[in-house]
Amino acid sequence: MELFESIKKDEWVKSLIKRADNCLEAIGYTEHGFRHTALVSKNAKRILEELGFDKKEVELAAIAGYLHDIGNSVNRVNHPQSGAILAKDILVKYGMEYDDITEIISAIGNHDESFGGEPVNRVSAAVIIADKGDVHRSRVRNTKQIVFDIHDRVNYAVMHSNLRVNKEEKIIALELSVDTEISQVMEYFEIFLSRMIISKKAANFLGCRFKLEINEHILL
Repeated sequence: MELFESIKKDEWVKSLIKRADNCLEAIGYTEHGFRHTALVSKNAKRILEELGFDKKEVELAAIAGYLHDIGNSVNRVNHPQSGAILAKDILVKYGMEYDDITEIISAIGNHDESFGGEPVNRVSAAVIIADKGDVHRSRVRNTKQIVFDIHDRVNYAVMHSNLRVNKEEKIIALELSVDTEISQVMEYFEIFLSRMIISKKAANFLGCRFKLEINEHILL
């Protein structure tokens, strides 16, 4: 994971992540900064690691997860594609093999279902699940908005979030504890159904079944 550690310390990467989060804050989006990128990176890495894939793919997933949202520094619209182009220049600078670069940029370019994303390789599948699984109250910037903004309300209602990987049973499960006094479970599906659908596709790509568990009830 030596290359990954170098990328995390890269000043250009830091600037892109910071600017991406600032841009999204300006238009009222939840947190997409260093907390989010680190968590997506960690969980994408863990998914492939716990399913027994090789160390190289595990590192590629960690890198792709860390860089997946840098395109938001350009614009929210088509951010996966602009992010992939930005990532390409960064990875070339570090002398990464071309096949590894193309695997990472295809993962970044396909991580969001709103912009035509699909699981196209194992790295992309891991990043998709890790990204869509990051729902938690710590992402909400302004608690005063939860009355008016359904995305903030649903995120703020999630008290605990855990992504569980079971290699033996071939299950990837998103386990959530939701305060239904803040947001009803139906609201979660109202805004996140498409995210769960692409997560299901991604889990299937990895030879697994995706499960969604809210307040200890299996809903998917």
